[in-house]
Amino acid sequence: MEKNLTSKRQIHTAKKESTRSITYRLPEKLVTELETESTQKGISQNVLVRQILEKYIQWDRFSSKIGMIPVPKGILESLGTELDEKDIDEIITLMFPVIKDTVLFIKGGYDLKRCIETLEDYMRASGMNSDHRVEGDMHIFLIQHELGIKWSVFTEQLLTHVFRNFLPEKELRFQTTETTVILSVSLGSDFDEHDYHTDP
Repeated sequence: MEKNLTSKRQIHTAKKESTRSITYRLPEKLVTELETESTQKGISQNVLVRQILEKYIQWDRFSSKIGMIPVPKGILESLGTELDEKDIDEIITLMFPVIKDTVLFIKGGYDLKRCIETLEDYMRASGMNSDHRVEGDMHIFLIQHELGIKWSVFTEQLLTHVFRNFLPEKELRFQTTETTVILSVSLGSDFDEHDYHTDP
């Protein structure tokens, strides 16, 4: 599996943005905590502060407005053991209107690109490992949740609903384990879920 994922692939990343320098006055205790955290993570304070601000801008500032409640990973893992196929279908049916409203609220529109970007934002904010790779026309979306096979089935079904909603005829190929879901779908080499920002 790993050989297939690494051969002739390129990491899919957003276009580089222009930057500018600004100065903020912060309490000394806060600066000390940032210094300690950046040292422990092995990154610069600038990178750490950028990560914090990006997480806030992309997700945290919306989470309370859309009613998101943090749930410990252990609880989700325990709940997953009780889920059956009917439960998963019912949850996804209930979630889908909420997902649409969330995407509309956060991204200002509803289409496949905005859905994918919102899911990526959510996974980053939740601490899940995710990746988007491109191999020619094929796009590979990788989600590593480590919550058990039932949540893998849930993730596969949710992604299927998202893509079927916009591309009903598109072939979706999944590789699923207890901890990981990989979706491969042909979207074209020029597909970029971030480029709606630059649409006229």
